[in-house]
Amino acid sequence: MSAATPMIDFDVEQIDAVTVTGPAAFARRDLMSPYVWRRPDGKLAMLVRAVPHADYDHGAAGDTGSIWHALSDDGLSFAVEGGPVLGPGPGPDDIGGCEDPTPVVLPDGSLVVYYTGVDATRAHAELLYATGPSLDALVKRGVAMLNSDSEGNIKEATVDRTRAGEWRLFYEYAHAEASRVGLAIGKSVAGPWDRQPPPFAPRPDGWDSWHLSTGPLLTTDKNFPVMFYNGATRDARWRIGWVAFDADYGRVVDRCIEPLITPPPAPDRSAADIAFAASVVIVDDAIWLYYSLADATLNRAIIRRI
Repeated sequence: MSAATPMIDFDVEQIDAVTVTGPAAFARRDLMSPYVWRRPDGKLAMLVRAVPHADYDHGAAGDTGSIWHALSDDGLSFAVEGGPVLGPGPGPDDIGGCEDPTPVVLPDGSLVVYYTGVDATRAHAELLYATGPSLDALVKRGVAMLNSDSEGNIKEATVDRTRAGEWRLFYEYAHAEASRVGLAIGKSVAGPWDRQPPPFAPRPDGWDSWHLSTGPLLTTDKNFPVMFYNGATRDARWRIGWVAFDADYGRVVDRCIEPLITPPPAPDRSAADIAFAASVVIVDDAIWLYYSLADATLNRAIIRRI
């Protein structure tokens, strides 16, 4: 760590369950990928993936997920607004499901929403995007970044604009039976995107020794942005950690040793052992980190930088 880099570390002060109420078609599903942001009116908005229960027949459900919009006054109790804002089809790229929403709200209030589209086989995914003046008027625009021979099933977008005004797109991809994090540079929020070398790698002896996936960015200090990323061992025991970059995301300047958030022990040891970060909101100088547990329920952690 260079002399110019500030000391970086974080402490979890509090963890609370997040509830989302909605119509029957929503309430029958598990919840993942809670992307939360603050609106100009002070309310907290959420895009969330609603997934058929693990014991539910996916053939009958017809999809691996749809994306819904919910609002909250306190950041813990959300209520769904209307129906899904992005649902499967009719095109082949997402006929199997819509997952992993990442909205970018532009200065005029319009949106670019990145999401994962799953095809009819439920085995192939693409990073797609939609645009519109509001969440109830999104138009699907197609593939944001094509898969390649070395990067398959691209998904889980994280987007930021650097201090110099360029755009960065982080994404998860599959390679050699593992998940990895990729990085691309673009001149606009909608690309086109130019692939870069991987921004960071698994650590052979660490909690993040095999799988890596993108998480939300903390950009209160644009000189040293921090990603709360997701990492796992080969047996897919996912935890949440953090990694800090320089202003252009060209170099890692610091990285946690131990995970920041670990799932609580489950009564059934065969149950999914997963904590997966999705979004960050700053409230009264506190960091609110939203994440999913066991691909089914949502939590909020209040974090302080120390």
